[in-house]
Amino acid sequence: MENYRAASLSEPEVALLAYAEKLTAAPASVGQRDVDALRAAGWSDRAISDTIQVVAYFNYINRVAEGVGVDLEPEMRPRP
Repeated sequence: MENYRAASLSEPEVALLAYAEKLTAAPASVGQRDVDALRAAGWSDRAISDTIQVVAYFNYINRVAEGVGVDLEPEMRPRP
């Protein structure tokens, strides 16, 4: 999904993806207010925790791949 904001998603789904984006792009800016907003959108603590784990894992593995110079898969667009 290239632009989740343009996709046909529910407001809670968009909120969760926005949180994931913020956690990826500016992790130091994430705080209790963000978690409270997700809870208000209907997400459970378990779902929020699962999201954090998945985001953290993919950020980790992408940085490892970048660090060792792994090539993109053929179907992936080139980096800007």
